[in-house]
Amino acid sequence: MTESFAELFEQSLASQSLKPGTIITGTVVEIRDDAVVVNAGLKSEGIVPIYQFRSLNGDLEVEVGDSVEVSLEAVEDGYGETRLSREKAKRAMVWDKLESAFEGEETVQGKISGKVKGGFTVDINDIRAFLPGSLVDVRPVRDPAYLEGKDLDFKIIKLDRKRNNVVVSRRAVVELEFSAEREQLLEGLEEGVIVKGVVKNLPITAPLSTWAVSTACCTLPTWPGNASAIPQRL
Repeated sequence: MTESFAELFEQSLASQSLKPGTIITGTVVEIRDDAVVVNAGLKSEGIVPIYQFRSLNGDLEVEVGDSVEVSLEAVEDGYGETRLSREKAKRAMVWDKLESAFEGEETVQGKISGKVKGGFTVDINDIRAFLPGSLVDVRPVRDPAYLEGKDLDFKIIKLDRKRNNVVVSRRAVVELEFSAEREQLLEGLEEGVIVKGVVKNLPITAPLSTWAVSTACCTLPTWPGNASAIPQRL
């Protein structure tokens, strides 16, 4: 009886120190037709709508005994029940990862999901970010259809959790990749080495040939073939 009272007392203190929105860890103790019951060590067991534990395919993602993270909505909702949210907890964890990636200048994965004024929307684990049109690629992109639905890497350039605002750049990632490839390419170049390239432009004095991620200049006296056949592969 003494141990039971002590446990209840500790649970009461824990409940008083928690605020709505706090992320807590609990154990699934029961799965009903419409809800999942979670014991998080509070005054009463928490109730979470079952759909919050289903995948996009409708499959239930938890079993009795599983440890889950949930967000506290109310210690008592007027009916003596503790209300918890799995969705809000997952969203909060995604925000934590985004903030960590932003501070560490790391890339995050997302998918371009639509077009809006001035750019495009990007879904990052259910968080919607904004991708300015000028930051899609190193060159202007009017129609990103060839990129939609694909897992792409982005760099976060602006993040405001309170305002639910995330701005990302794909161009920064592409430029970094190009820079690394260019450095690798230049390390292997020596005078007299024969390389292949594609003609991109033909100024009057010197055609420009692009190979890999660098641009080379070839003077007209040494230009082979018909100079009007542009672009062509060398």
